[in-house]
Formats: sequence, C-alpha cells, structure tokens
Amino acid sequence: MKKFFTTIPLLLLGITSFAQNKIENLNFESVENNLPKIWKIMGDGSAKVFTDTKEKQEGKNAVLIDAEKTGFKALMYTLPENYAGKKITLSGYIKTENVSDGFAGLWMRIDPEVAFDNMHKTGITGTTPWKKYEITLEMSPKNTQKIVIGALLTGKGKMWVDNLKLSIDGKDIENAKIFEKELTKVELDKEFDNGSKISNISLDKNNLNNLKSLGLIWGYLKYYHPKVAGGNINWDYELFRIYPKIANATANQRDQILSNWIKNLGTYQTAKNKEPKDLKFRPDLDWITNSGFSKELTNQLLELKDAKRPAVNYYVDFFAHVGNPDFKNENPYTQMSYPDEGFRLLSLYRYWNIIQYYFPYKNLIDEDWKGILAEFIPKFINAKNETEYTLASLEIIGRIHDTHAGIWGNNEALKKYFGERYAPVLLTFAENKAVVKDFYNDSLGEETGLQKGDVITEINGENVDNIVKNTLKYLPASNYPTQLRDISKKLLRSNAETIVIKIIRNGKTEEKTIKTYTFSDLKIKNEDKEFFKMHDHDVAYVYMGSVNSDKLSGVFDKIKNTKGLVIDFRNYPSDFVVFTMSKLLKPDSTEFVKFSNTNNNQPGLFTFTPSLKIPGSGSNAYKGKIAILINETTQSSAEYHTMAFRTAPNAKVFGSTTAGADGNVSKIMLPGNISTMISGIGVYYPDGTETQRIGIVPDVEVKPTIDGIKNNKDEVLDKAVEWIKS
Repeated sequence: MKKFFTTIPLLLLGITSFAQNKIENLNFESVENNLPKIWKIMGDGSAKVFTDTKEKQEGKNAVLIDAEKTGFKALMYTLPENYAGKKITLSGYIKTENVSDGFAGLWMRIDPEVAFDNMHKTGITGTTPWKKYEITLEMSPKNTQKIVIGALLTGKGKMWVDNLKLSIDGKDIENAKIFEKELTKVELDKEFDNGSKISNISLDKNNLNNLKSLGLIWGYLKYYHPKVAGGNINWDYELFRIYPKIANATANQRDQILSNWIKNLGTYQTAKNKEPKDLKFRPDLDWITNSGFSKELTNQLLELKDAKRPAVNYYVDFFAHVGNPDFKNENPYTQMSYPDEGFRLLSLYRYWNIIQYYFPYKNLIDEDWKGILAEFIPKFINAKNETEYTLASLEIIGRIHDTHAGIWGNNEALKKYFGERYAPVLLTFAENKAVVKDFYNDSLGEETGLQKGDVITEINGENVDNIVKNTLKYLPASNYPTQLRDISKKLLRSNAETIVIKIIRNGKTEEKTIKTYTFSDLKIKNEDKEFFKMHDHDVAYVYMGSVNSDKLSGVFDKIKNTKGLVIDFRNYPSDFVVFTMSKLLKPDSTEFVKFSNTNNNQPGLFTFTPSLKIPGSGSNAYKGKIAILINETTQSSAEYHTMAFRTAPNAKVFGSTTAGADGNVSKIMLPGNISTMISGIGVYYPDGTETQRIGIVPDVEVKPTIDGIKNNKDEVLDKAVEWIKS
C-alpha cells in the first residue's frame, strides 16, 4: 500500500494511507464456474447459488439464490482493508420471488463484535421488483479486525442481488483511507519472526524439570506480572530469549537466572486482594511453594500474587455482557504449518497456561494438570512433522474433556490423518455397537448393500472396538457418549477409494467392500424439518433445529388446547429463544442457571454470578404436559435451553446424557494456525450443580436400540408420547 512519508514517527495512532487493494466484483460481472469470483458461499440448506444472465439489474449478471426448501444461504466478501471513517454504507439492488419462512436482505458485519446488520427487522418477503436497499454501520477503526459484506436468504423462495456499492461517510470506498493501528511494543519486536533459533532441546531428566519449571513460571508471569500484562514485552519471543540461558542448567543456576529475569521486568505496586464472595475455586498456585525453588525465586513469585494488574491484559480481555475470555492478541503464526522446536514449546506453554488460568472447568480435569504439562513436553518436542504436531495438540486438547474443544477449521493434517474420502453411510452407536443408521445419499447408500440396523464389527481387518479404543485420545469431548458420537463420523473415512468391512445382520456375518467419495461427490441429502407439526390430534411436536422466534406466538395459539407438547432438542437450536419460549411454558418466574467466571485481577480465581430467572406468563401459560427430548447431539445452546424449559411444572426430560459442554466459547490460536476453543464461562444449576461433562441428566432414560433403528422407530419420541397420553 502507499504511505505518506513524513518526519513524524509511523507509530502515531491512526496513520492513514490511500487504499491500493482494490475492492472488486461488487457487480458480479466476473464469473468462474457460474459463481461470482472472489465471493464465498456460506450457510446450510439445499439452496442453489449461481450467476443469472437473464435476470439482472444492470450489466451482464446478477446472483440468484434459489431455495426450494427452508434454509439459509448467503454470499460473503471480506474487504481487503480496514478503513478510516465514522460510517460505512452498503447499498445494492434486490429482487425477490415468493420468499417465505424468512427474509432476503443485505448484510454487513464489522469484527470482532463491533457492529452488525442483516436487515432482520426490515427484511424482504414475498415477490418484489428490483429495488435499491442499503444498510449503514457505525465504524470503530481502532477496534476493527475485518469488515465482511454480502447478501442472504433465509427461508425459501428466490432472491436476486446486483450492483452493490460501498461508501464511507458518503464517499465511494475507493477514495477512502486505510486505517492503520499503532504498532505495539509486542508487534515491533521482530527478532524471531523467521524462527525461534532453538533446536536439539535435551529431554534428559534435568532439562525436563527445567522445561516444566519454565512453563509454569513463563505462564504465571504472562498473566500476573503487570509489565507483561500491559503489553510492554513480546512474551512469546521472551521465551526464546530465556530458554537458552537455562537449558541444561543445574537447579540452582536455573533459579538464579529466572530470579534475575523477574527482577529485570521492573518493580510494581501491590495491594492485598479481598476474600472473594461466592467462590467456585481458587487458582492453582501451590506449585510456587512445593516445586523446590530457591527461597529468593519463591518469594518473588509469591509477591506477584498481590501485584496491581491492569483490568485488560494485553493477551486476555473479556467479552462484554458475558464474561468469557477473549484471547485477542495470540499470534497464530500462520506462515508455519510445522513450527520449529521453540515454537512447538511455545504452543504447549500457551495452551497449558490458558487452561491453567482461564478455563472455568479446570476443577473437573481428572488428573493433575501440572503432570500433564510434564507429560506433553516430549510429545511436542519430538513431533517430527506437521501431522505429529497437530495430533499432539489434539491429544492435550482432549485432556480437558470439553466438547467445545477440538481443532477447528480447515486443518489439512487432520483431514489426511482421518481420511479425505467418505463412505455414504451415517453411523451411530447403539447398545455400544457401531450401527448403520441411515445414508448421506440414498442412491450411493443403496450401492453399498448395507441396511439400517447392520452392525459393523471390522473395518479393513481391524476390530471396531480396537479402533475406538485407539482413537479416543484424539476425540476431545466431555463424556464417553459424545466421543462415540464424534467417532461415528470418522470410522468410515479413508484415503483409499474402497473400505472393506464386516457386518452382522440377523445374526450372520457378512463382508462387504464399499466405495468412498470426496465430500462434494457425496451430495448429502438435505431433509428440511418444519419447526412445528401435530404428532397426532392432541400431541404437538416442535423441532428446535428449525425454531423461529417470530413463529412462537402463532404456534402456541394453535397448540394451547393440546394434551401435550414434544420439544425435540436432538439438534442445535436455530434461534435463541430461551426467554421468549420458556415464558410461554410456565406460569411463574423461576431461577434456572448461574455462571462462573474469572478476571485479570486474579486469573484462575472463579466466582459465581447470581442466578438468572425466567419470567412466567401466568394463566396464559401452556397447560399440557411437556416432553423434552435429548441425546448426545444436544450441546451448548441446546443444553442451555433444556435447563430453562425443564423448569416448567409439567415438563419431563426423555432420552440420554447430553454433550456436557455449555457456556459461550472462547477461541484459542496456536502456532501453525491451529484453532481450538474452550467453554469460556461455567454454567450451573442455581444450587451450583455441575452441567459440564455430566450434561443434562434425563428424567426418563431412553436409548435407541439396534432393533429400533432397523425398524425405523424413534424410541425416545415414542416413550415421550406414551407419557403424555398416560
């Protein structure tokens, strides 16, 4: 980009320059494979997206989103720069045809959580001619990481979009100025941009102890020392400076080096922390006094407990109104798919200390977390390639037992490890056996010769039980049923074009060779489910995977005289209706949840918030029985909704243990561009009873059977309806 060269230092906040990276193809004239170039498609559902040369507002093309069934599809384009200004406006022309069960519109988002508008309140429905629409957002360049624009269609019908334009403060964005943030002291440190300069780390007993001690102290200083917390030092690179000094040192030498290191960070003020109210658990800092450190080093570390720290740590902030941590300045080092030894050590230390101080469920980890640090140092150092490094990361992530964890995103190493090709078979675990539940594609499924209810016992000559046992460590989840849920999606993945399996059908063993396909060639069938239907004349059924808050009042008007209502949470809710729908289910206000979180004053000290209440609707509340259906797919928001809904006096929960991962998620980036998450706040019943790992415990346990799957029975639903009618 072009910059103004002046005698003023380029660190000045808000330096701007004229934009050079051009914003392209807002009119969709540039096309590739019948799609507009540089634009991305996102969303679920079966809607088709393509350029239309016949129906357009101007030029040669418009983009058409055509949805025969209810779903969500959107166009997305990320602007190439962050711009200076107060307001940004997106305008464009839209035409619609028979849009229902949702709306069409433009959308624009400024991340992270700066501003958002998708025309939800003014969205376009029905059939409308070409018309210009626009949305405007308040800008905050200092807090902006990216700006994303697009068009969307929720529900079903057709929408055309064309001739988009962007302006900032009334001027075309091509004439806008790029906003450049002030470079921090962390960002100005470039010494190790091309590598840590660390190799051949010794893993003998003495140096392993040094490495463990360094990991403990490096992370403690990161979150407890005011100078580090204030963002005055590139703490990643400081690791690469201090490690060579203690490598292979004696314990006494190591402690003196670390003590001098802490002294050189400078002085700070202290203040005794008050005894916390509503304590959940305290930070685990006993290692300071029981690690055998020198008296001088121990006293320095103990004194840091009472340091006055800034409310906002450079490396950790907290999301407004929720309180889950935002690890906002953790460099992902995207250029290195296989980090060197020093950066692999950094990855372990970074992750381990985030869990040590900011994971609200650290108290539920079954083993000594400090022992896990020592265990994984050799695993990270010895990782010989990208795959081994990624698997080591996945394995330690699994040790926190959080279904929100895992490695997310487009990780090629894991794709290849688990297999880039898929059999067209949907598996589930019933009676602790891998069972064919359905097919991703009916015609491809028919070619396999498999039938619903077939039990798979071997895959490529290996017993399924052994495969499960050996794979569990790479399946981060809060409980065993959820691990089985996740492995069911991986068992029939492969890099080969065929898989040989053994099955049991009607007591007889058969061997079959089934084909595998790329994900795109699977052509997964999409079965849209309506939010509401009558199960029979006096039992209503709602599928929460399609819930729409706008439809709630109309649905409850239709079902108010029914004998019972089935609420199916064996999915992820498509809308957040905890309060609006709960109110309709019960007459009186009730407490249903409380939370725990920490802060940067005392990282690792978690306290409870007051309990949260749900209002009731008095005599207008639904009076029939309420059956709530759950299983291992009931996760996070679905669990939170269930906690609220089950407070209704006529409610009963049917099914099996849920995924056991509730609370808003916090994203963590590790070197090599590895993306993972944690449940960022603790979620509990009002009496403090845990939900993490345990999940929602049903009132009536019902699990699918092999016979039920074979005969297309929904045994959980059947049991719920039986109770309603009893």
